[in-house]
Amino acid sequence: MTGNSRHAMTQVKSYRDLRAWQSAMDFVVLVYRESDRWPATEQYGLTQQVRRCSVSVPSNIAEGQGRRNDREFARFLRIAHGSLQEAETQIMLARRLGYCEPETEDVLLAAAGDLGRMIQGLVRIVARSSADDR
Repeated sequence: MTGNSRHAMTQVKSYRDLRAWQSAMDFVVLVYRESDRWPATEQYGLTQQVRRCSVSVPSNIAEGQGRRNDREFARFLRIAHGSLQEAETQIMLARRLGYCEPETEDVLLAAAGDLGRMIQGLVRIVARSSADDR
């Protein structure tokens, strides 16, 4: 691991300091606001499912960072990324069902894409740190 990435991780005192967690929280707010507009008949279906997996993203980032173990953190980041991809799939499905407009889908998927890249970058840094500690 480079000195820069190790230094960056040592400055993280809390998951709240992580840009990925902050962006994940923003993504959850976007998902909730958009899914509020979906049909009431989906309240216990697609709406609940997309909200649950979107909430799982920052939750897993926080839990993983709280483990204070790079291997565990990387594992939880991968779980967060999987939940993000699940949310993307449900957003695309909502669009196909006519619950959201194409422009809204574009905004949500762009936010998810940016977030996914942040999570993947963080996985690389943490995994490298884990490998260096062996």
